[in-house]
Amino acid sequence: MSTDPFGTERLRAAVLRSWLDSPTRFTEDANAEEDLRLGGYRDRLFVELAQNAADAAALAGTRGSLRVSVVDGELRVANTGAELDAAGVAALASLRASAKRGKTVGKFGVGFAAVLSITGEPRLVSRSGGVAFSAQASRDMLADYPELAERMRERSGNVPVLRMVWPCGDAEPPVPEGFSTEVRLRPRDGVDVDALLADFAGQVPDLLLSLPWLENVRIVDDSWHSEQQAGGLVELRGPDGARRWLCHRASGSFSATELAGQGVEAQDSPEWSVCLAVPVDADGKPEPLTEDVLHTPTPTDERLSLPVRVLATVPVEPSRRRVLPSAAGDAVLTAVADRYPDLLGLLRAEHRPLLVPTPDFPRSEVDEKLRELVLARLRESPWLPGAAGESLAPARARVLDVPGAEPELTELVADVLAGLLPAEYAAADLASRLTSLGVARVRLAELVEALTGVRRSPSWWRQLYTALAPLAETDPNAREELAGLPVPLVGDTLRFGPRGALLPDFAAAAELLADARLPGLALVHADAVHPLLERLGAVRAGPAELLAAPELRAAVEADIDAEPVLPEESSLADIVLSLVRLAGVEQGEHPWLGALALPDSAGDLRRADELALPGAPILAVLAADSPLGVLAEDYTARWPAEVLTGVGVLRGFTVLAEDAPTAPDHGLADEQAWWDELAAPPDRLTAVRDLDLVDETCWPEAIRLLAAEPETLRALREPDGYTGWWLARYAQLAGQPPSYWRLPAATELAGLFDPLPDTGLPDWLATAVGVRERLRVTDAAAAATLLSRLADPERVIDTPVVFAAHTELTRALRAELIEVSEVDPPERVRVLGGGVLDAANAVLVDGPWLFGALPEERSVIAPDGQYEALAELLDVPFGTEELEFTPDGGEALDWGELSAVRLACGLLGIARPERGVWLHDELSVDGVRVPWWVSPDGEVHAEDTPEGLGRALAWQTGEWSRRHLLIALLTDPEPATLLG
Repeated sequence: MSTDPFGTERLRAAVLRSWLDSPTRFTEDANAEEDLRLGGYRDRLFVELAQNAADAAALAGTRGSLRVSVVDGELRVANTGAELDAAGVAALASLRASAKRGKTVGKFGVGFAAVLSITGEPRLVSRSGGVAFSAQASRDMLADYPELAERMRERSGNVPVLRMVWPCGDAEPPVPEGFSTEVRLRPRDGVDVDALLADFAGQVPDLLLSLPWLENVRIVDDSWHSEQQAGGLVELRGPDGARRWLCHRASGSFSATELAGQGVEAQDSPEWSVCLAVPVDADGKPEPLTEDVLHTPTPTDERLSLPVRVLATVPVEPSRRRVLPSAAGDAVLTAVADRYPDLLGLLRAEHRPLLVPTPDFPRSEVDEKLRELVLARLRESPWLPGAAGESLAPARARVLDVPGAEPELTELVADVLAGLLPAEYAAADLASRLTSLGVARVRLAELVEALTGVRRSPSWWRQLYTALAPLAETDPNAREELAGLPVPLVGDTLRFGPRGALLPDFAAAAELLADARLPGLALVHADAVHPLLERLGAVRAGPAELLAAPELRAAVEADIDAEPVLPEESSLADIVLSLVRLAGVEQGEHPWLGALALPDSAGDLRRADELALPGAPILAVLAADSPLGVLAEDYTARWPAEVLTGVGVLRGFTVLAEDAPTAPDHGLADEQAWWDELAAPPDRLTAVRDLDLVDETCWPEAIRLLAAEPETLRALREPDGYTGWWLARYAQLAGQPPSYWRLPAATELAGLFDPLPDTGLPDWLATAVGVRERLRVTDAAAAATLLSRLADPERVIDTPVVFAAHTELTRALRAELIEVSEVDPPERVRVLGGGVLDAANAVLVDGPWLFGALPEERSVIAPDGQYEALAELLDVPFGTEELEFTPDGGEALDWGELSAVRLACGLLGIARPERGVWLHDELSVDGVRVPWWVSPDGEVHAEDTPEGLGRALAWQTGEWSRRHLLIALLTDPEPATLLG
């Protein structure tokens, strides 16, 4: 066998001669190869090797296999099919020439440049021989030619690797068994082979689909297989399982016009082919792509937004990354669009819309052109299946756009709406796609309008309601649109709109209402009764639902002024009381029932809520002039008490309840005043009615009556509720409202409020109606009351209570429960001596050294550190402003000079003040002797006594709470004083 079967020596000589004849040609070849390596083919290694394998299989006429392995660190890619020949070697060693013809993928002869991304020493071994390319061998050869060597040095040693080809040596291992050719690549330093193999593995499924001549791929230990199945299905099996693709292929030939401008090689192979492919699941449902690139048939950089993969022999640039604008390219794209409806025809009808392109921004110029072509074909072609079995073009089709409805809805109205598509086409994810094709969408309101006047049996209407029912459960807008839905009534008439219709739900309904004078009641035909009608405003005509009917309520509310019933008519009172008994209505459940006209003991008609049961407990506590009447006794004999109280007749106090009230419009006594004191409207109003009708002398019994019923007791205890508010102000206990009194045990309020006389009420109930149990300021009104009580000279209030009251006032200010601007300053204030003084003559003791210097009968006390807040509230000056005095004389000493001070501070762990003290034998301020003083400049003065020094030291060290302990230690400066 020849050692150079492919004539590589001749090829090298020809290249070398061209470079020697024109060294510039060397530079051009080097630049061109570098452009391919760094540009168009920089990341296409596996794509190009797989493409070569597919072409080899196609040339051999049988589907091929490709295997990637790593041998001694060398990457080897073996394939079956046609072997390497001299023409192929010549093409590999040329810059842009291909030996491939016919329906192979490669056309330009430059794809092999992709191997340079990982090696400078590629080799190809075939059963017919092998060749090698080598950057180093090329450099060694060129070194013998000065001008070329200089060019090579200018390029830092970079040479065109694939222009010089050598035969493989005899030591080259043969091609693996079962394969015809193997590419062998020794990676340069820095190439991550594992990462490369992982990248190859990720590309395999796409390449098997793009290259139908490639059947099997193995990368080290992982294998993939492509199986062509019937019906255009291709199953790709790999390490991660199987995936099926539905493919539609077509081919043809370019016309002479379309080939104009194409190269010689393209004109020698005028065939084109297209393949549209989409993944499908086991049931044949497509899994649309969200983004892809055009495959020609290997991937390009032309991004596409179609939901299918497009594999088409569109002319591309030599880099195989971009489409080459041309008439031939336009023809292939048109062929893709023409075959698109055919791909949809391979799918089940309900799956076809999934492959309609969604409205979106085009990803590239090719995408924009292809989308327009595809959408135009889809608009014109009759590929949509009508609900009646016909095929429809989108322009003639309509889809029922009623999300959430049952599929049966489409079947029911197919003969009402012509051109209707099956229910599957109403899915929300298809809306934009079908709309873009011109499919009209019939909204719910249009459907309801189309049903107007349609005559069908009541059972048909019930089926329709069943199909529409899910909408009313989930969509408030749908309920509005269904408001005009026709409803068949008893008597073979249609009512337009379910609201107000009654759904018969108990046997006695017809009999009970037969002779009633209640205009407007509409009973739905029994065969059409459906829960949807109730959801849309119809009411079930059970006892409770009949009571809720607006027509019945209107009749009740007008009953007191209505004309007397005729003998043959049923009494409205008897109808309502029967329904109340059957429904088990409880007192207050339907407040409007209180308007029902019932006879009183004198035979006059009164509202039910203006009557009390004979002997009712509430009658014993009402004022003599109360407007309440007593129900006629024949009614109490005919109807149980719980039925009568259900319509508002009183036995005890009743509770008015309303969620989210918006105004004080409930007819409650003094309701506006209560409402004005609220920071915001209550979430729920729960209030006891008729409190203003209680006799003033009967309040203890009335309060016990309120506590006896759980419902009224809850209303009484409701925080910030109307009932508790009203009772605290207007109920009468011992001639005063409850808030006037305190519990006898509430000694912290002694002197401020009088103890509650014996009323027989337990403490918990007394406090519930407003009797005070502790000192608490919660608002400006409470603050004003407390200041008024403090200023009352008739009240004897102990100093601790006064101090507690001032403390509570400052707490309320700090907590922002009150603001000074909300409370009028008192004219008089309570002073330390226990008396009351005009505020204009009082001063607030704002420093402990002031005690003794200021007379008690002028001194207002405040909690430590809260002087400013209380002074502002009371509008009194500070004591330090009254006595701005600096004592004369004295000796300035450092605290450390006093041994007793050193011992006391040491025993208590107190740091001695840096600022000293002025020591006086005797200290007086404004003629009054004081033990210590702080002058306006902050200097501390003290008499030379334990009392003076101890207080001054405690003040300066911030240990005021330990002043008595310091005085004791200074009196007897011994450890035993502290420890003994």
